[in-house]
Amino acid sequence: MFINTTFLRLHKIPMLLTLTSVLFYGSFAYDLTRTDHVKLIALYTALFFLFYKLMQVAKANFKLLTIVAFLFRVVFIFAIPNLSQDFYRFLWDGRMILQGINPYLHTPESFISIGKFPVHQAQELYVGMQSLNASHFTNYPPINQLCFSIAALFAGKSILGSAMVLRLIIIAADFGTLYYGKKLLEKLKLPISNVFWYVLNPFIIIELTGNLHFEGVMIFFLVWSLYLLHSGRWKWAAVVFAFSIATKLVPLMFLPLFFWWFVANENKDGKWKTTKSGMKRLIVFYSIVGVSTLLLFVPFFSSEFIDNYSKTVGLWFVNFEFNASVYYLARTVGYWFRGWNEIAIIGKVLPILTFLFVVSMALFRKNQTTKKLIVAMLFAFTFYLFMSTTVHPWYVATILALSVFTNYRFPLVWSFIGIISYLAYANSDHTENLWIIGLEYAVVYGFFIWEVFFIERTRLKPQ
Repeated sequence: MFINTTFLRLHKIPMLLTLTSVLFYGSFAYDLTRTDHVKLIALYTALFFLFYKLMQVAKANFKLLTIVAFLFRVVFIFAIPNLSQDFYRFLWDGRMILQGINPYLHTPESFISIGKFPVHQAQELYVGMQSLNASHFTNYPPINQLCFSIAALFAGKSILGSAMVLRLIIIAADFGTLYYGKKLLEKLKLPISNVFWYVLNPFIIIELTGNLHFEGVMIFFLVWSLYLLHSGRWKWAAVVFAFSIATKLVPLMFLPLFFWWFVANENKDGKWKTTKSGMKRLIVFYSIVGVSTLLLFVPFFSSEFIDNYSKTVGLWFVNFEFNASVYYLARTVGYWFRGWNEIAIIGKVLPILTFLFVVSMALFRKNQTTKKLIVAMLFAFTFYLFMSTTVHPWYVATILALSVFTNYRFPLVWSFIGIISYLAYANSDHTENLWIIGLEYAVVYGFFIWEVFFIERTRLKPQ
Protein backbone atom coordinates (compact mmCIF):
# COMPACT_ATOMS: atom_id res chain seq x y z
CA MET A 1 0.00 0.00 0.00
CA PHE A 2 1.37 3.40 -0.98
CA ILE A 3 1.78 5.79 1.98
CA ASN A 4 1.88 9.51 1.41
CA THR A 5 5.26 10.40 2.91
CA THR A 6 4.46 14.11 2.92
CA PHE A 7 1.37 13.45 5.06
CA LEU A 8 3.38 11.37 7.50
CA ARG A 9 6.10 13.98 7.70
CA LEU A 10 3.63 16.79 8.39
CA HIS A 11 1.63 14.79 10.92
CA LYS A 12 4.40 12.72 12.52
CA ILE A 13 4.53 14.69 15.79
CA PRO A 14 0.72 14.91 16.27
CA MET A 15 0.44 11.20 15.51
CA LEU A 16 3.15 10.36 18.03
CA LEU A 17 1.48 12.53 20.67
CA THR A 18 -1.87 10.94 19.88
CA LEU A 19 -0.61 7.36 20.05
CA THR A 20 1.18 7.99 23.35
CA SER A 21 -1.96 9.61 24.77
CA VAL A 22 -4.08 6.63 23.70
CA LEU A 23 -1.77 4.28 25.60
CA PHE A 24 -1.90 6.46 28.71
CA TYR A 25 -5.69 6.82 28.50
CA GLY A 26 -5.93 3.04 28.20
CA SER A 27 -3.88 2.62 31.35
CA PHE A 28 -6.01 5.25 33.10
CA ALA A 29 -9.28 3.60 32.08
CA TYR A 30 -8.46 -0.08 32.67
CA ASP A 31 -5.49 -0.32 35.02
CA LEU A 32 -5.93 2.33 37.70
CA THR A 33 -7.62 2.60 41.08
CA ARG A 34 -8.15 5.98 42.70
CA THR A 35 -6.20 4.88 45.78
CA ASP A 36 -3.07 4.48 43.65
CA HIS A 37 -2.26 8.17 43.98
CA VAL A 38 1.25 8.06 42.51
CA LYS A 39 0.09 6.45 39.29
CA LEU A 40 -2.99 8.68 39.17
CA ILE A 41 -0.99 11.92 39.37
CA ALA A 42 1.76 10.65 37.04
CA LEU A 43 -0.65 9.55 34.32
CA TYR A 44 -2.75 12.70 34.55
CA THR A 45 0.31 14.98 34.44
CA ALA A 46 1.65 13.13 31.40
CA LEU A 47 -1.71 13.33 29.63
CA PHE A 48 -2.00 17.05 30.34
CA PHE A 49 1.49 17.66 28.99
CA LEU A 50 0.69 15.70 25.81
CA PHE A 51 -2.59 17.62 25.46
CA TYR A 52 -0.78 20.95 25.74
CA LYS A 53 1.84 19.91 23.18
CA LEU A 54 -0.86 18.64 20.82
CA MET A 55 -2.61 22.00 21.04
CA GLN A 56 0.67 23.73 20.26
CA VAL A 57 1.53 21.74 17.15
CA ALA A 58 -1.91 21.06 15.69
CA LYS A 59 -4.34 23.76 16.84
CA ALA A 60 -4.72 25.01 13.26
CA ASN A 61 -5.94 21.58 12.12
CA PHE A 62 -9.55 21.53 13.32
CA LYS A 63 -10.42 18.26 11.58
CA LEU A 64 -7.42 16.41 13.01
CA LEU A 65 -8.12 17.55 16.58
CA THR A 66 -11.77 16.58 16.21
CA ILE A 67 -10.78 13.04 15.18
CA VAL A 68 -8.26 12.84 18.02
CA ALA A 69 -10.86 14.03 20.57
CA PHE A 70 -13.21 11.29 19.42
CA LEU A 71 -10.46 8.67 19.48
CA PHE A 72 -9.51 9.49 23.07
CA ARG A 73 -13.11 9.06 24.16
CA VAL A 74 -13.47 5.72 22.37
CA VAL A 75 -10.71 4.35 24.61
CA PHE A 76 -13.10 4.53 27.59
CA ILE A 77 -16.06 2.78 25.93
CA PHE A 78 -15.70 -0.55 27.79
CA ALA A 79 -14.42 0.90 31.08
CA ILE A 80 -16.18 1.04 34.44
CA PRO A 81 -15.62 4.48 36.08
CA ASN A 82 -12.71 4.26 38.52
CA LEU A 83 -12.67 7.69 40.18
CA SER A 84 -16.35 8.02 41.09
CA GLN A 85 -19.12 5.64 42.11
CA ASP A 86 -21.97 8.08 41.34
CA PHE A 87 -22.93 6.22 38.16
CA TYR A 88 -24.29 3.33 40.21
CA ARG A 89 -26.97 5.71 41.49
CA PHE A 90 -27.62 6.82 37.91
CA LEU A 91 -28.33 3.23 36.94
CA TRP A 92 -30.54 2.73 40.01
CA ASP A 93 -32.65 5.80 39.21
CA GLY A 94 -33.06 4.87 35.54
CA ARG A 95 -34.15 1.33 36.35
CA MET A 96 -36.57 2.61 38.99
CA ILE A 97 -38.26 4.80 36.37
CA LEU A 98 -38.66 1.88 33.97
CA GLN A 99 -40.32 -0.02 36.82
CA GLY A 100 -42.81 2.83 37.15
CA ILE A 101 -41.37 3.99 40.48
CA ASN A 102 -40.67 7.69 41.07
CA PRO A 103 -36.95 7.82 42.07
CA TYR A 104 -37.47 11.09 43.95
CA LEU A 105 -39.78 9.46 46.49
CA HIS A 106 -37.63 6.56 47.70
CA THR A 107 -34.03 6.08 48.78
CA PRO A 108 -32.19 2.88 47.76
CA GLU A 109 -31.60 2.17 51.43
CA SER A 110 -35.33 2.20 52.14
CA PHE A 111 -35.67 -0.87 49.91
CA ILE A 112 -32.47 -2.74 50.74
CA SER A 113 -32.94 -2.35 54.50
CA ILE A 114 -36.18 -4.36 54.35
CA GLY A 115 -34.86 -6.92 51.89
CA LYS A 116 -36.62 -5.60 48.79
CA PHE A 117 -34.85 -5.45 45.42
CA PRO A 118 -36.98 -3.29 43.09
CA VAL A 119 -34.57 -3.28 40.16
CA HIS A 120 -32.26 -5.73 38.44
CA GLN A 121 -28.83 -5.99 40.15
CA ALA A 122 -30.18 -3.93 43.07
CA GLN A 123 -27.69 -5.35 45.56
CA GLU A 124 -24.70 -4.68 43.28
CA LEU A 125 -25.86 -1.13 42.58
CA TYR A 126 -26.45 -0.48 46.28
CA VAL A 127 -22.96 -1.67 47.20
CA GLY A 128 -21.44 0.29 44.32
CA MET A 129 -23.05 3.64 45.18
CA GLN A 130 -22.10 3.19 48.88
CA SER A 131 -24.21 3.91 51.93
CA LEU A 132 -23.93 7.73 51.97
CA ASN A 133 -25.40 8.05 48.48
CA ALA A 134 -27.94 5.29 49.07
CA SER A 135 -29.30 6.93 52.22
CA HIS A 136 -30.37 10.14 50.47
CA PHE A 137 -33.07 10.96 47.95
CA THR A 138 -31.88 11.55 44.41
CA ASN A 139 -30.98 15.12 43.45
CA TYR A 140 -30.60 14.59 39.69
CA PRO A 141 -33.01 16.71 37.59
CA PRO A 142 -35.34 15.37 34.85
CA ILE A 143 -33.01 15.49 31.82
CA ASN A 144 -30.50 13.49 33.84
CA GLN A 145 -33.25 11.04 34.69
CA LEU A 146 -34.16 10.75 31.02
CA CYS A 147 -30.57 9.77 30.21
CA PHE A 148 -30.57 7.25 33.07
CA SER A 149 -33.82 5.79 31.73
CA ILE A 150 -32.36 5.41 28.24
CA ALA A 151 -29.48 3.42 29.73
CA ALA A 152 -31.98 1.24 31.59
CA LEU A 153 -34.04 0.76 28.45
CA PHE A 154 -31.16 -0.46 26.30
CA ALA A 155 -29.03 -2.21 28.93
CA GLY A 156 -31.19 -2.73 31.99
CA LYS A 157 -29.53 -5.98 32.99
CA SER A 158 -25.88 -5.05 32.59
CA ILE A 159 -23.88 -2.54 34.61
CA LEU A 160 -21.21 -2.29 31.93
CA GLY A 161 -23.80 -2.05 29.16
CA SER A 162 -25.61 0.75 31.00
CA ALA A 163 -22.33 2.59 31.54
CA MET A 164 -21.64 2.31 27.80
CA VAL A 165 -25.02 3.84 26.93
CA LEU A 166 -24.48 6.74 29.36
CA ARG A 167 -21.00 7.22 27.92
CA LEU A 168 -22.32 7.47 24.37
CA ILE A 169 -24.81 10.13 25.48
CA ILE A 170 -22.05 12.16 27.13
CA ILE A 171 -19.78 11.80 24.09
CA ALA A 172 -22.62 13.01 21.85
CA ALA A 173 -23.09 16.02 24.15
CA ASP A 174 -19.37 16.85 24.00
CA PHE A 175 -19.48 16.90 20.21
CA GLY A 176 -22.61 19.02 20.35
CA THR A 177 -20.59 21.45 22.46
CA LEU A 178 -17.82 21.26 19.87
CA TYR A 179 -20.29 22.05 17.07
CA TYR A 180 -22.08 24.98 18.68
CA GLY A 181 -18.93 26.16 20.44
CA LYS A 182 -17.18 26.51 17.09
CA LYS A 183 -20.13 28.39 15.61
CA LEU A 184 -20.30 30.75 18.60
CA LEU A 185 -16.54 31.38 18.51
CA GLU A 186 -16.85 32.29 14.82
CA LYS A 187 -19.65 34.75 15.57
CA LEU A 188 -17.66 36.27 18.43
CA LYS A 189 -14.60 36.51 16.13
CA LEU A 190 -12.48 34.39 18.46
CA PRO A 191 -10.09 31.57 17.42
CA ILE A 192 -12.13 28.42 16.79
CA SER A 193 -9.26 26.34 18.18
CA ASN A 194 -10.24 27.66 21.63
CA VAL A 195 -12.97 25.02 21.80
CA PHE A 196 -10.34 22.29 22.09
CA TRP A 197 -9.11 23.68 25.42
CA TYR A 198 -12.38 22.12 26.58
CA VAL A 199 -13.08 19.23 24.19
CA LEU A 200 -9.54 17.82 24.12
CA ASN A 201 -8.72 18.50 27.78
CA PRO A 202 -7.82 15.29 29.71
CA PHE A 203 -9.84 16.63 32.63
CA ILE A 204 -13.00 16.68 30.50
CA ILE A 205 -12.29 13.33 28.85
CA ILE A 206 -11.59 11.58 32.17
CA GLU A 207 -14.24 13.22 34.37
CA LEU A 208 -17.09 13.28 31.85
CA THR A 209 -16.52 10.45 29.36
CA GLY A 210 -14.55 8.33 31.83
CA ASN A 211 -16.41 8.92 35.09
CA LEU A 212 -19.84 9.63 33.57
CA HIS A 213 -20.56 13.04 35.06
CA PHE A 214 -23.38 14.85 33.30
CA GLU A 215 -21.94 18.35 33.50
CA GLY A 216 -21.08 17.76 29.85
CA VAL A 217 -24.77 17.46 28.89
CA MET A 218 -25.63 20.59 30.87
CA ILE A 219 -22.76 22.47 29.19
CA PHE A 220 -23.94 21.36 25.74
CA PHE A 221 -27.37 22.90 26.33
CA LEU A 222 -25.79 26.02 27.85
CA VAL A 223 -23.46 26.62 24.88
CA TRP A 224 -26.25 25.88 22.43
CA SER A 225 -28.47 28.39 24.26
CA LEU A 226 -25.76 31.08 24.17
CA TYR A 227 -25.31 30.50 20.44
CA LEU A 228 -29.07 30.89 19.84
CA LEU A 229 -29.14 34.00 22.03
CA HIS A 230 -26.27 35.62 20.15
CA SER A 231 -27.96 34.72 16.86
CA GLY A 232 -31.09 36.61 17.90
CA ARG A 233 -33.27 33.52 18.47
CA TRP A 234 -33.74 34.31 22.12
CA LYS A 235 -37.07 32.49 22.55
CA TRP A 236 -35.53 29.20 21.45
CA ALA A 237 -32.50 30.07 23.58
CA ALA A 238 -34.82 30.23 26.59
CA VAL A 239 -36.19 26.73 25.89
CA VAL A 240 -32.70 25.25 25.49
CA PHE A 241 -31.53 27.09 28.62
CA ALA A 242 -34.36 25.37 30.51
CA PHE A 243 -32.99 22.02 29.33
CA SER A 244 -29.63 23.03 30.77
CA ILE A 245 -31.25 23.80 34.13
CA ALA A 246 -33.15 20.51 34.00
CA THR A 247 -29.83 18.67 33.61
CA LYS A 248 -27.98 20.44 36.43
CA LEU A 249 -29.58 23.21 38.48
CA VAL A 250 -26.50 25.44 38.51
CA PRO A 251 -27.47 27.53 35.40
CA LEU A 252 -30.24 29.01 37.55
CA MET A 253 -27.64 31.36 39.02
CA PHE A 254 -27.00 32.83 35.58
CA LEU A 255 -30.56 34.09 35.08
CA PRO A 256 -30.06 37.53 36.72
CA LEU A 257 -27.07 38.16 34.44
CA PHE A 258 -29.29 38.39 31.36
CA PHE A 259 -30.81 41.68 32.59
CA TRP A 260 -28.68 44.17 30.64
CA TRP A 261 -28.41 41.92 27.59
CA PHE A 262 -32.15 42.33 27.07
CA VAL A 263 -33.03 45.76 28.45
CA ALA A 264 -30.12 47.80 27.04
CA ASN A 265 -29.95 48.97 23.43
CA GLU A 266 -27.21 50.94 21.69
CA ASN A 267 -28.35 54.24 20.17
CA LYS A 268 -26.84 56.12 17.21
CA ASP A 269 -24.29 57.85 19.45
CA GLY A 270 -22.90 54.51 20.63
CA LYS A 271 -24.43 54.92 24.09
CA TRP A 272 -26.49 52.30 25.85
CA LYS A 273 -29.91 52.94 27.32
CA THR A 274 -32.72 50.86 28.76
CA THR A 275 -35.92 50.34 26.78
CA LYS A 276 -39.43 49.18 27.60
CA SER A 277 -39.37 46.71 24.73
CA GLY A 278 -36.17 45.22 26.15
CA MET A 279 -37.81 44.80 29.55
CA LYS A 280 -40.76 43.03 27.93
CA ARG A 281 -38.41 40.66 26.11
CA LEU A 282 -36.61 39.94 29.38
CA ILE A 283 -39.89 39.06 31.10
CA VAL A 284 -40.88 36.79 28.20
CA PHE A 285 -37.44 35.14 28.27
CA TYR A 286 -37.69 34.44 32.00
CA SER A 287 -41.26 33.19 31.57
CA ILE A 288 -40.27 30.74 28.84
CA VAL A 289 -37.36 29.46 30.93
CA GLY A 290 -39.56 29.10 34.00
CA VAL A 291 -42.48 27.38 32.27
CA SER A 292 -40.23 25.06 30.25
CA THR A 293 -38.31 24.03 33.36
CA LEU A 294 -41.48 23.35 35.32
CA LEU A 295 -42.92 21.29 32.47
CA LEU A 296 -39.83 19.09 32.50
CA PHE A 297 -40.38 18.42 36.21
CA VAL A 298 -44.13 17.71 35.84
CA PRO A 299 -43.82 13.92 35.35
CA PHE A 300 -42.28 13.64 38.83
CA PHE A 301 -44.30 16.33 40.58
CA SER A 302 -45.91 15.82 43.98
CA SER A 303 -45.80 17.54 47.35
CA GLU A 304 -43.55 14.76 48.63
CA PHE A 305 -41.20 15.31 45.69
CA ILE A 306 -40.83 19.01 46.54
CA ASP A 307 -40.05 18.23 50.15
CA ASN A 308 -37.54 15.47 49.36
CA TYR A 309 -35.82 17.35 46.56
CA SER A 310 -35.42 20.63 48.46
CA LYS A 311 -34.01 18.83 51.50
CA THR A 312 -31.55 16.83 49.38
CA VAL A 313 -30.29 19.92 47.54
CA GLY A 314 -29.95 21.72 50.88
CA LEU A 315 -27.64 19.00 52.15
CA TRP A 316 -24.93 20.23 49.77
CA PHE A 317 -24.76 23.48 51.70
CA VAL A 318 -25.07 22.41 55.34
CA ASN A 319 -23.94 18.77 55.54
CA PHE A 320 -21.36 17.88 52.92
CA GLU A 321 -17.82 19.21 52.72
CA PHE A 322 -15.04 18.38 50.29
CA ASN A 323 -12.19 20.26 48.63
CA ALA A 324 -13.46 23.69 49.73
CA SER A 325 -11.46 26.91 50.03
CA VAL A 326 -13.19 29.85 51.76
CA TYR A 327 -15.41 27.47 53.72
CA TYR A 328 -12.43 25.58 55.17
CA LEU A 329 -10.91 28.88 56.33
CA ALA A 330 -14.22 29.92 57.90
CA ARG A 331 -14.55 26.48 59.49
CA THR A 332 -11.11 26.83 61.06
CA VAL A 333 -12.05 30.22 62.51
CA GLY A 334 -15.24 28.63 63.88
CA TYR A 335 -13.20 25.93 65.62
CA TRP A 336 -10.99 28.61 67.19
CA PHE A 337 -13.88 30.63 68.61
CA ARG A 338 -16.64 28.06 69.15
CA GLY A 339 -14.79 24.76 69.42
CA TRP A 340 -16.90 22.87 66.85
CA ASN A 341 -17.77 22.74 63.15
CA GLU A 342 -20.10 25.62 62.24
CA ILE A 343 -21.12 24.23 58.84
CA ALA A 344 -24.82 24.67 59.66
CA ILE A 345 -24.26 28.44 59.91
CA ILE A 346 -21.41 28.95 57.45
CA GLY A 347 -23.17 26.76 54.87
CA LYS A 348 -26.12 29.16 54.90
CA VAL A 349 -24.08 32.38 54.85
CA LEU A 350 -21.87 31.47 51.88
CA PRO A 351 -24.81 30.93 49.44
CA ILE A 352 -26.16 34.33 50.48
CA LEU A 353 -22.81 35.90 49.63
CA THR A 354 -22.90 34.12 46.26
CA PHE A 355 -26.42 35.41 45.61
CA LEU A 356 -25.40 38.99 46.45
CA PHE A 357 -22.35 38.72 44.21
CA VAL A 358 -24.41 37.47 41.25
CA VAL A 359 -27.04 40.18 41.74
CA SER A 360 -24.35 42.86 41.91
CA MET A 361 -22.82 41.46 38.71
CA ALA A 362 -26.25 41.60 37.09
CA LEU A 363 -27.12 45.15 38.13
CA PHE A 364 -23.83 47.03 38.23
CA ARG A 365 -21.85 45.31 35.47
CA LYS A 366 -23.60 46.08 32.21
CA ASN A 367 -23.52 42.79 30.32
CA GLN A 368 -24.94 44.19 27.08
CA THR A 369 -22.92 41.96 24.76
CA THR A 370 -22.61 38.20 24.57
CA LYS A 371 -18.91 38.39 25.38
CA LYS A 372 -19.58 40.38 28.54
CA LEU A 373 -22.45 38.09 29.47
CA ILE A 374 -20.22 35.01 29.24
CA VAL A 375 -17.48 36.69 31.29
CA ALA A 376 -20.09 37.52 33.94
CA MET A 377 -21.21 33.88 33.96
CA LEU A 378 -17.59 32.78 34.30
CA PHE A 379 -16.98 34.98 37.34
CA ALA A 380 -20.36 34.19 38.90
CA PHE A 381 -19.74 30.44 38.84
CA THR A 382 -16.12 30.87 39.91
CA PHE A 383 -17.29 32.84 42.95
CA TYR A 384 -19.83 30.10 43.65
CA LEU A 385 -17.05 27.49 43.64
CA PHE A 386 -14.88 29.64 45.89
CA MET A 387 -17.78 29.89 48.38
CA SER A 388 -18.95 26.26 48.18
CA THR A 389 -18.59 23.73 50.98
CA THR A 390 -18.21 20.95 48.38
CA VAL A 391 -16.15 21.28 45.20
CA HIS A 392 -15.79 18.00 43.38
CA PRO A 393 -13.23 18.20 40.55
CA TRP A 394 -15.82 17.86 37.78
CA TYR A 395 -17.57 21.06 38.92
CA VAL A 396 -14.73 22.97 37.23
CA ALA A 397 -16.01 21.77 33.83
CA THR A 398 -18.54 24.62 33.69
CA ILE A 399 -16.04 27.45 34.10
CA LEU A 400 -13.63 25.68 31.76
CA ALA A 401 -16.31 25.64 29.05
CA LEU A 402 -17.18 29.30 29.60
CA SER A 403 -13.52 30.34 29.54
CA VAL A 404 -13.28 29.09 25.94
CA PHE A 405 -15.23 32.20 24.89
CA THR A 406 -13.01 34.58 26.87
CA ASN A 407 -9.31 35.30 27.25
CA TYR A 408 -9.20 33.97 30.79
CA ARG A 409 -7.27 30.76 31.39
CA PHE A 410 -7.39 30.27 35.17
CA PRO A 411 -10.03 27.51 34.72
CA LEU A 412 -7.51 25.67 32.54
CA VAL A 413 -4.99 25.80 35.38
CA TRP A 414 -7.66 24.58 37.81
CA SER A 415 -8.54 21.70 35.48
CA PHE A 416 -4.95 20.52 35.85
CA ILE A 417 -4.20 21.10 39.52
CA GLY A 418 -7.65 19.95 40.73
CA ILE A 419 -6.68 16.30 40.24
CA ILE A 420 -4.77 16.40 43.52
CA SER A 421 -8.08 16.54 45.41
CA TYR A 422 -8.32 12.79 44.67
CA LEU A 423 -5.43 12.26 47.03
CA ALA A 424 -8.10 12.19 49.76
CA TYR A 425 -8.81 8.62 48.60
CA ALA A 426 -5.21 7.53 49.17
CA ASN A 427 -6.12 6.53 52.75
CA SER A 428 -8.78 4.15 53.98
CA ASP A 429 -10.95 6.74 55.76
CA HIS A 430 -10.86 9.22 52.84
CA THR A 431 -9.73 12.12 54.99
CA GLU A 432 -8.38 15.17 53.23
CA ASN A 433 -4.87 16.49 53.70
CA LEU A 434 -5.36 20.23 54.17
CA TRP A 435 -1.82 20.88 52.97
CA ILE A 436 -2.80 19.35 49.64
CA ILE A 437 -5.98 21.42 49.50
CA GLY A 438 -3.93 24.49 50.41
CA LEU A 439 -1.53 23.78 47.55
CA GLU A 440 -4.38 23.39 45.08
CA TYR A 441 -6.01 26.69 46.01
CA ALA A 442 -2.70 28.54 46.32
CA VAL A 443 -2.16 27.75 42.64
CA VAL A 444 -5.77 28.50 41.64
CA TYR A 445 -6.11 31.76 43.58
CA GLY A 446 -2.58 32.83 42.67
CA PHE A 447 -3.18 32.42 38.93
CA PHE A 448 -6.68 33.90 39.23
CA ILE A 449 -5.43 37.05 40.96
CA TRP A 450 -2.48 37.39 38.59
CA GLU A 451 -4.62 37.00 35.50
CA VAL A 452 -7.58 39.10 36.61
CA PHE A 453 -5.86 41.96 38.38
CA PHE A 454 -2.36 42.22 36.94
CA ILE A 455 -2.58 41.39 33.25
CA GLU A 456 -3.52 44.19 30.87
CA ARG A 457 -5.39 42.70 27.93
CA THR A 458 -7.94 43.86 25.41
CA ARG A 459 -10.56 41.91 27.34
CA LEU A 460 -10.54 44.65 29.96
CA LYS A 461 -11.61 47.27 27.43
CA PRO A 462 -15.29 47.92 26.69
CA GLN A 463 -16.56 45.70 23.91
